[in-house]
Amino acid sequence: MMISSIDQSDGTLPVFGLVSLQVMSLWGWLWLLYCLHVPGSVWGLDGGGEGACRLTAKPVSGSVYRAGDVVIGGLFPIHVEAPLPEQEFRSIKEDSTCTIFKQRAYRWLQTMIFAVEEINRDQALLPNLTLGFLAADTCRTEGITLGAALAMVSGKEASVVGTECGTTPEVPVIIGDAHSSASMVVAQTLGPFDLPMVSYFATCACLSDTWRYPSFFRTVPSDAFQARGMAKLLRQLGWVWVGLLSGDGDYGKFGVQLLLQELQGSGVCVAYSEVIPKVPSKRQIRHIVDTIKGSTARVVVAFVGFLGHSGALMEEVVRQNITDKQWIASDAWVTYSTIASPKNMPSLAGTIGFALKKADIPGLGTFLTRLHPDGDYQKFDPFLTELWEEMFGCSLGVDPSVTLPSRRQCTGSEVIREGESQYADVSQLRASYNVYKAVYAIAYAIQDMMACRPGDGVFNGGQCPDIRKLQPSQIVHYLRGVNFSTPVGESFHFDMNGDPPASYDIINWHVTPEGTAEFVQVGHFLSSEGSDDQFHIDMDKVVWGGGSGDEVPVSVCSADCPPGTRHAVQKGRPVCCFDCLSCAEGEISNTTGSDDCIRCPERFWSNPDLTACIPQLVDFLSYSDTMGVILSVISVSGATLTAGALATFLYHRHTALVKANNSELSFLLLLSLKICFLCALVFIGQPNPWTCMLRHTLFGISFVFCISCLLSRTVVVLVAFRATLPGENLMRYFSPTQQRMGISLCTLIQVLICVLWLALAPPRPAERRGREGRGPRVILECEVGSVVGFSLVLGYIGLLASLCLLLAFLARKLPDNFNEAKFITFSMLIFCAVWISFIPAYVSSPGKYTVAVEIFAILASSFGLLFCLFAPKCYIILLRPERNTKKHIMSK
Repeated sequence: MMISSIDQSDGTLPVFGLVSLQVMSLWGWLWLLYCLHVPGSVWGLDGGGEGACRLTAKPVSGSVYRAGDVVIGGLFPIHVEAPLPEQEFRSIKEDSTCTIFKQRAYRWLQTMIFAVEEINRDQALLPNLTLGFLAADTCRTEGITLGAALAMVSGKEASVVGTECGTTPEVPVIIGDAHSSASMVVAQTLGPFDLPMVSYFATCACLSDTWRYPSFFRTVPSDAFQARGMAKLLRQLGWVWVGLLSGDGDYGKFGVQLLLQELQGSGVCVAYSEVIPKVPSKRQIRHIVDTIKGSTARVVVAFVGFLGHSGALMEEVVRQNITDKQWIASDAWVTYSTIASPKNMPSLAGTIGFALKKADIPGLGTFLTRLHPDGDYQKFDPFLTELWEEMFGCSLGVDPSVTLPSRRQCTGSEVIREGESQYADVSQLRASYNVYKAVYAIAYAIQDMMACRPGDGVFNGGQCPDIRKLQPSQIVHYLRGVNFSTPVGESFHFDMNGDPPASYDIINWHVTPEGTAEFVQVGHFLSSEGSDDQFHIDMDKVVWGGGSGDEVPVSVCSADCPPGTRHAVQKGRPVCCFDCLSCAEGEISNTTGSDDCIRCPERFWSNPDLTACIPQLVDFLSYSDTMGVILSVISVSGATLTAGALATFLYHRHTALVKANNSELSFLLLLSLKICFLCALVFIGQPNPWTCMLRHTLFGISFVFCISCLLSRTVVVLVAFRATLPGENLMRYFSPTQQRMGISLCTLIQVLICVLWLALAPPRPAERRGREGRGPRVILECEVGSVVGFSLVLGYIGLLASLCLLLAFLARKLPDNFNEAKFITFSMLIFCAVWISFIPAYVSSPGKYTVAVEIFAILASSFGLLFCLFAPKCYIILLRPERNTKKHIMSK
């Protein structure tokens, strides 16, 4: 099946977007090159003195720093709405801070800190070495993400809380970013310098391109695996008519493109494909939701991000009360509790999606709940105040007069409890676990560096890395070879593309009695390059969406065609939309889903339901057929009667009537008639080469022999009663010897014709297709081989019969008591009438009836001769013996 009805731009990055990313990466590359090679280079210059320069850039959002022997960078979207940029570039924009604080992203940052501290406490992992960190807020925009990354690696971060003089050490490796678009910009900028990145949530498959992103790693699986799992889910559940939604970013666009590639040839069609803008208008959202509502596709696959894209869309879905759809969620939002709010559950209950593998990180919950604004940590973390105010809905402002009217003043007695907020919810540690693995991957790479022995290293003549002065390229090398088990027991490594093995939990949204969503794992999907996929879903645990209850929703454009029909694709629509047309006779419906019916093999035919091929009936006149039995009985009966007449004549051969009728010719005539009766049996039964040749030759010779005897007898009678001139002794030319010679000569001519026929083009068995009732039949018959030969055989019989009829007609006025000529005339009339009517009946009869007509003609003509010629004589011999005298025969 082909994938239809999609916008070609859905699976590709717009040209403008590609150009923007390239320009941004080029600018960052030139800036970084300048900063790394020009001593004292800074973000900006002031006029404080000739040659004097200082850092004048102001960070858009805050950052968190802790010193260490090796400092790990971190990029986290703590806020998701950035301020408008300064367009004139003449002054520093005041109060340009990011807004909309996200607790989930802040938990990711705290997980990084937790992992660093856990590693520092483990003396077996990195003895005598302390990890530090520098984490910055990206505000979920490419420009700020790139600026933060460049500042980290160049050591020119403008303002870091907890440092002196606003300077920080250079960062040799960065954990981040969470988004594919920003990761592409940063990775393309840092790649030429071999500066490694380890992303925890950037899933775009394009980032697996090691040529464009040679130093990019990630602990989250590529979307290529997620798309593969989604395609398996759709195929396994029989959802062949689906709608696609994608966010206007690399994550959504490349994700949908990969899904479409996986669906190629799978029989799944796309009813619509809509792109949700990054900043959608109400009209755009309403158009998309109207498309979803108006489509017959009950399954909606949403490859969208967790904010903006999905939030506005779901609000409109709920407002229009769309409750008949089965949603398929991508990993970005399938466990996002904000979307799974009670108000959205009437529309989203039963959602199924692929979530990153969940893990329980021991001690993380306690670590997250340790925060309090009265502690020293507030000086270290500029985000704590926002977290507290966001979580408890109060204000930490020192002056109550500046507290927002909608918020009360915080009392200081508030306590963060595990599970009571999105930040402290450790029940769905998925992206957080990826952050955790990223820190450990870097730590194990450093451990491998520390284990290097001088002379056995891989750099410049066996040198080992200097841990105190790590080069980014060295970290890249050792990251490629890490293979370890995390503290939770999971084995981890990077493949040749910098991707981890794919492991997904299949999540189903259940509704609790309180109306909230419960994320229930109902299956899993494991995949990696070079190995077989493992896909499992427990159907008994699944709660289906779209109001389907316990039954799997049906999402098809056209219902399956009933047996015996085929698909006829509707013009201008996807291949999943079709009409059902009945298969032709001799064809059956294709159970493999093809649009064409299957032609039955040779000698097979479709059953009445057009669902299976059954052997065709083989049609020939057999001894088991009723007609065959009847004709056989008639044939044997005729032969028996002929034998009886022959026995009667033989027994009364000395009587006057037998002598007067030329007993020798009578015996020969009865013998030939018996052969004519019996030759009909050869026509019954399955044809084979010998019976086909015997049929017509035996028939032709026996009838010529019979008619030759009759002709000889007619000539004798005619000559005997027409020779009236004195002295004429014509009978001397028709002695018994001469009669036998005449009969033999006439018969020999037919024998020669038959020999030539059999030698040149003999009759042979053949199959012919015919019909009887609803279905066809294989008719087994004997082809004559040579029409000329068959015509000569019949023509010669007809010639002798016509001559015999003519002579008998001339001798019809014989003495009354000797009616032989009249009987011969009448028998020849019957014979000719039968064979003249045989021709049209033979041509028009179907199947085995053709043979039956030929047998009937043989038997009818034979009975005509038998009854007309011998029935009167047998009557006199057996029942009226007083008339069987010479006196009676000679009297007039």
